[in-house]
Amino acid sequence: MPGLSYSLPAWECQVGAKLRAVKGSVCAGCYALKGNYTRYPAIKAAQYYRLQSLRHPSWIPAMVTQIKRQKYFRWHDAGDLQGAWHLKNIMEVCNQTPQVQHWLPTREVKYTRLMDPAIVPSNLKIVISDHMIDQSTPVKSWPYTSGVHTHDAPIYGATVKHCPAPKQGNSCQSCRHCWDRDVKRVIYDKH
Repeated sequence: MPGLSYSLPAWECQVGAKLRAVKGSVCAGCYALKGNYTRYPAIKAAQYYRLQSLRHPSWIPAMVTQIKRQKYFRWHDAGDLQGAWHLKNIMEVCNQTPQVQHWLPTREVKYTRLMDPAIVPSNLKIVISDHMIDQSTPVKSWPYTSGVHTHDAPIYGATVKHCPAPKQGNSCQSCRHCWDRDVKRVIYDKH
C-alpha cells in the first residue's frame, strides 16, 4: 500500500461476522483473522484499543493529525464500519485532510444506503465489497464496488480494473485504482 491504513478487529465486523459462516463468502477465509493479525497479541490489542477510541471526542482531530501528511490512506485494512456515526466521522476526517486521497472498502451497505453518494467528500472513495467470491453482479445502490475472483473476471471497459498487485510482487507500485473515482469496480484475485 502506498500509505498508512487504519485497522480494527475483524472479530467485530457486523456483516463479516455473519458471512464468516457462509461457504464461498469472502469473509469465510478472512485474512484478518489469521497470520500476523493473530500471531502477535499486540496487534489484536491495538485494534481493540482503536475500536474503543472511535467515540472519543478527540478521535477526529487525532486522525487528522496522524494522516494529514499522507498522500493516500486506506480505512480498515481489517475490520469495518461500526455505524452511520462512524462513517460520518470518517467523512469529517476526509473533509479536514483534502490533500489526502482516502479509500474505504466496506460490506456495510446499510450505512451507504442512508446517504446520497454526492455528499461524500471528493477525496474519499467508498467501495462496496462483494460478499461472495466470484459474485457475478455487484450491488447496484452504490457507484463503486469491488470483487474477489478465482479466475479471470470479465472486464467491461475502462471503469472496471483488475488489481495488478499479484503480477507486481504483491505491491501496488504505481497503481491507484482503489483510490481513483474514475474506476467504478476493481477485481482482486483470491489469495
